[in-house]
Amino acid sequence: MAKEFTDSEMDNLLAQESLIVIDFWAEWCGPCKKLSPVIDELAEEYDGVVDIRKCDVEENVEVASKFGVMAIPTIVLVKNGKEITRRTGTIKKDQLKSLIEENK
Repeated sequence: MAKEFTDSEMDNLLAQESLIVIDFWAEWCGPCKKLSPVIDELAEEYDGVVDIRKCDVEENVEVASKFGVMAIPTIVLVKNGKEITRRTGTIKKDQLKSLIEENK
């Protein structure tokens, strides 16, 4: 299961050199709920290799604002503290896995 990415952890997490995948979501978002099991499966598959996190945009406004998230679900890939790519909307597991493999 993916861990939460919170406002209080933001600076420490962004200081990592390794790849971080952040899934921006909200409880009321239907497409986010559909994507959630995919994120959890990939978090297990990449455990110890890639840090895959979920960020509730309503509870972590600072993180969502820093990344300029205007729609959800949004997936942001971060490496060395910098955004390297993003996808907005639902994404299939194999597509997200390819994106991770290209950037890890």
